[in-house]
Amino acid sequence: MTTRIFIDGAAGTTGLEIRDRLAGRSEFDLIVLDEGHRKDEAARREALHEADIAILCLPDAAAMEAVALTKGSKTRIIDASSAHRVADGWTYGFPELVGHDKIAGAQFVSNPGCYPTGFLALIAPLVRAEILEPDWPYTVNAVSGYSGGGNALIGRFEDDPTIAFRAYGLGLDHKHLPEMQKYAGLGLAPVFSPAVVPAHRGMIVDVPISLDVICDDHFEEPAVNVLTSALQKHYADSQVVKVNSNSSELSELLLRQDAEPWDGMTLYVFEGDYQARLVARLDNLGKGASGAAIQNLNIMCGLPETTGLRL
Repeated sequence: MTTRIFIDGAAGTTGLEIRDRLAGRSEFDLIVLDEGHRKDEAARREALHEADIAILCLPDAAAMEAVALTKGSKTRIIDASSAHRVADGWTYGFPELVGHDKIAGAQFVSNPGCYPTGFLALIAPLVRAEILEPDWPYTVNAVSGYSGGGNALIGRFEDDPTIAFRAYGLGLDHKHLPEMQKYAGLGLAPVFSPAVVPAHRGMIVDVPISLDVICDDHFEEPAVNVLTSALQKHYADSQVVKVNSNSSELSELLLRQDAEPWDGMTLYVFEGDYQARLVARLDNLGKGASGAAIQNLNIMCGLPETTGLRL
């Protein structure tokens, strides 16, 4: 028996990438609205009620409206917006952190943000293991490909090749901060410095730390070993998140303008004198968006979680 899927917002970047990953998969029957009906409320309501699982690829306000349209149905939802990431009744869709079982049984799953995916993958396991202090003022420096900003930002970068770097979130109130703080178990929201570079896809999330943030009882061996080992232990069973064990041999990390879609994530630990840098490399459209939605969809349907992923 196939599972009926409706992608609300299928014409956007995330929706299109999800459709690409679902192409040719016999487990799913995709409900598709024609161009004349994809924004029609009655047609959307009917599709949302007909679906077994709806994937919302919409702006926050529209995602909340879509959830309201499902009232009275048994439709399960994966929301790729930031509207429900810290909302009551929603399961945070990061299986490597919250557990696969919670996602498998959830009716409402909220996809993590792309930047929080990298930050949480690095910090949350180390705070839980009581290696890093939870009440530290962490900072996050991150760059992403421009596709994460939607059609308007994509157009801006593609229409103006002179843009080399775009720093934003300068008001220090970025919408990703609540999920970063909550799911890392932090007493303080991190200082978040996001930027966009002229590449379509790709992301590097860099969390610099003073070794003073490492709890005192973990100084029996070099910090790089402690941090790397703890991350390796946490992700030992993951086929999606990998920890690089040879970070000390690297002199640079690159984002390429011609990068292919990728649904994995690699974590790195670099150490200097009294300092370290925890770094995550991922695809903002992969594990940071569409790949995460497909991973959660597979789990919710009882399928191998990497089916259809580009690893």
